[in-house]
Amino acid sequence: MTKRGLSWLASYPKSGNTWFRVVLSAYLGSDETELDLNALQTGMIGSSRLWVDDVAGFDTADLTAPEIERLRPHAYRWSALHDGVAGYHKIHDAYLYNDAGEPIVDPVATLGAVYLLRNPLDVAPSFAAHLAVDIERAITLMANPDASLSRDGKGLNMQLVQRLGTWSSHVESWVNAAEISCHVLRYEDMHATPQQSFAAAFAALGLTVDHAKLARAISMAEFDKLAHLEQSAGFRERPSKAKKFFRSGKVGGWRHSLTPDQVARIIAEHGVVMQRMGYLDAQGQPI
Repeated sequence: MTKRGLSWLASYPKSGNTWFRVVLSAYLGSDETELDLNALQTGMIGSSRLWVDDVAGFDTADLTAPEIERLRPHAYRWSALHDGVAGYHKIHDAYLYNDAGEPIVDPVATLGAVYLLRNPLDVAPSFAAHLAVDIERAITLMANPDASLSRDGKGLNMQLVQRLGTWSSHVESWVNAAEISCHVLRYEDMHATPQQSFAAAFAALGLTVDHAKLARAISMAEFDKLAHLEQSAGFRERPSKAKKFFRSGKVGGWRHSLTPDQVARIIAEHGVVMQRMGYLDAQGQPI
């Protein structure tokens, strides 16, 4: 009997999660020549209020954030075991525990995870554009242990609060998670060796890899094509404050976006994890 459960596509924001989902959707889809960015066939987002509400059978709008965090692992478990909700689900939450001591991402409901990782030097300018703030503000948020998404309190947000923590703690929360199987996929490797990198991640998700089909999916998801699709048809995941979702997508763009002081600040705050993940050499200099 095939084990039932959820597969998670986890990342700190602006680390390649959407690009991965586009390639995955193209791979799983039909032989159409063009993607529909607004109908990606992968899964739901873990922070979807509608998902938790549907399983709980009541409106969670009046619950506190800790109460919702106590509910989330049970909602995922019920979905995985009883509701037939499979798929590959995006999640920006760090792999954290609620106040009952349970992982928010329930291990019983989880088949595995791919963690999308990106050099924080490139994350910072992209995150700033995504939030429509300056780069200094983005760097500050990336070093804030209390950082979260969807906590503005303006009306009912259809996304639940997602605790991020710092960039470093977010990375380590997933890659060190003992209860689940987590495959790490670096954004830089997705660019440098796409066929190998996507194939390894797909295999980690339990997919049988057809290399010709994968090459076609990667070609369909080239950044200039995605930018054109967003311009012509829009992209519903683009934040209202952001001018566009798909920017350049380049590796190493930080060299033209960050000041030397900003580079030094990011390295000072995240150097240990950057070195562990191959972004700094033995002398602590960017690779």
